This record gives sequence, structure tokens and C-alpha cells, in this order.
Amino acid sequence: MDRTPLLVASAPGRIDFLNTHQDYKGLPVVPVAVNLRTYVAVLSESYNFQVISLNLKKEGAEFQDVFSATNPELHVRGWWGNYLRAVVIALEKYRGLKLTRGFKAVIYSEVPIGSGLSSSAALEVAFLKALDAHYNLGLSPEEVAELAFLAENRVAGIPCGRLDQYASSLGGAILLYPKPPVRVEKLEIGKLNLIIADSGIRHSVADIHPKRQAELNEALRTLYSMDDIPPDVKAKIKPSLDETLWDQLSFDELEGYLSRLPEKLAKRVTFTLLMHQSTMRVVESLKTGRVDLNLIAYEVNYQHELLRDLYDVSLPELEKIRSAMLAAGALGVKISGAGLGGSLLGLTQPDSNVQHKILEEAMRAGAQMGWSVRVDRGASIDFQLS
Repeated sequence: MDRTPLLVASAPGRIDFLNTHQDYKGLPVVPVAVNLRTYVAVLSESYNFQVISLNLKKEGAEFQDVFSATNPELHVRGWWGNYLRAVVIALEKYRGLKLTRGFKAVIYSEVPIGSGLSSSAALEVAFLKALDAHYNLGLSPEEVAELAFLAENRVAGIPCGRLDQYASSLGGAILLYPKPPVRVEKLEIGKLNLIIADSGIRHSVADIHPKRQAELNEALRTLYSMDDIPPDVKAKIKPSLDETLWDQLSFDELEGYLSRLPEKLAKRVTFTLLMHQSTMRVVESLKTGRVDLNLIAYEVNYQHELLRDLYDVSLPELEKIRSAMLAAGALGVKISGAGLGGSLLGLTQPDSNVQHKILEEAMRAGAQMGWSVRVDRGASIDFQLS
């Protein structure tokens, strides 16, 4: 960059700490923002938007996107600039904020694409934060998060939940109730030492979420059609996953009926119920003001087993890395993100001196990259010319 920018906005990536694959069902989830960030530097005013990705430029890929500020349209499917275009479209469609001019900007990200750390949400939130500051839109962190979600989900058509955008915008550790009206509670998880091991195996949420959603909807339609389910239990079940009252259902209530579903469908429902119970055990413990590291580590490991055995989103390569991390001293290790690749998160003792060993063993077992990270702030303006 050969000039002083007008402003620099940034937003963090996140680890999918507890209740993975639950936000699109309306269940509360616990994401944690980490200090791998995406930066948007606004260089100058422009008639349209002219944006360069330094990461893609370094990789030798198509790195520039130019689009209209007044009438933006999505480009071909899979184009990285669609996340930015969708944000501008969402501003007008959902908030009535029509832009008349764009700007020239440069983007740099520490969040690897496809790693399960929500690079897309960090990009959307950082870009929205830059728009908010540059045009004085007056958006709250919650409004930035919701607009980023609407941009990706409704405009770009990617079947994500709200977890990623709210985690990136608000920062820290949060308990997010994603079903409207959206609620957020801040959680104090202490100074946890966190390790991220990126398998290097790339995936797309768009390839994973629709399949699991379709399986759950089929399971729910079948359960809904069963005449012998008690009325008080059946009242909680709807033919679609986003209408079903998951937080009011228990595994014990449905166990006798799940055996009548095809095995794969029964596994998806069982996963949803047991994963939620596990998460709430940790949340209730944290709300007492005490961070029980042993409990958290136990549930982190348990949730990985559910993801592997009941949701089928692990791979032999991920299991090899996970086993190496546990053998090296990690207390708990689980998939972060959609799975079938991406990253694993590891939990270690506070001020642990084994982090280097865990990362070293993860790399030896096949991980392509690794980081020791800390809980980080949400979206921010890091520099602005007065």
C-alpha cells in the first residue's frame, strides 16, 4: 500500500466452540472470536467499488472485483466478490440504505479460506464495518451481524446460520440464540489456551449444510406422521427443522420412535438433541461464574464424537490429527466449522507450555497450518483519518 488509507476496519475469524451444526436449527450456540482477522483498508472515494484482495493476488488468482455502488449484482457462483456485493445489496434491501458512491479498498485476511474459521463472515463483517464508518450509517454491532447474515444467507443464497456473523461482529465468547428475535449473552470463559490445527482439506458449507438439513427435514416429516407419539411431545415436532421446538425436546422422549427411522435419519435427530444437552451443561456451569476446565474439555471431546459418529462430518485425516493433539497434551479437541475438512480446535491448560508440542505433533500428523490463539475483540475501526 503506497498511500495512507482513509480508514482500516477489521473483523475476527471464529472457532465454532460448542453446539456445532445447530444454529440453522434455531438452537443456541457458543462461538468464540479469535485473533486471526480480516482487514479492509479504504483508500479513496470512487464512483463504484474497486476492491483488491492481497491474499488472492499473492496466490496468482483473480484478485480484483469492480461493481456498481448504486445497482450491484451478484457475479458468477463462487466468485469471492459476491460476499461484498451481497453486503451492499442487503444494505438497501433490508435497511433501505442505498449508496450513491463506492470506494477503492484493499483487503488482507489472516483467516484461511475453507478452514472452518469463517473467513466469509469475517470478510462480510469487516466490509460492513468499513461501510458503516465511511458513510456514517450508525449501525450497532448486532445490526452489522444481522446484515452480514442476510447478505450471505438471503442474498448470496448460502445456507448458513447466524453463528459466524454474530461471533465476528460482537467478539469474545457469546451464547447466541439465533432464532428471531435473536438474543445474545456474553460468556466469560476465562483465559483459555486455544490451538487451531488446519487440516488443509478444503470444504464448502454449501456442500454440507443442505444435505444434513434435507436429512433432518425427512426425519421430522416421518416423526410428525407417527400417530402414536404422545400429543405433548408431538406438539414440539414440526415437518421442518427450523419450526421444530428442539430446545423443548429430549432424547428420552423420542428414543422409542427413532428406532423406526432409517438409521442415518435417526442419527441426525439424536445428534441434535444430545449436542444441545451437552452445550447447556457447559453454559449452566459458566453462568455460576466458575470456569470448570475439566467439564469444558470433557464436553469438547464428547461433541467431537457426536459430530463424527452421528453427523458423519469427520474424516480419517482429521481423526489422525486429533489423536496426535490429544496424545501431545491437549485436554479436548473437536471439529470447528462444518467439518469434512477444515480445522480442529484444541483446548489446553492456561499458561500451558505444551502448546508448541501440540502444534508440532498436529503438523506431523498431517495438519498444514496451526496457530495458538486467544479470544479476541469483535469488529473494529483500527485507524481513521480525522
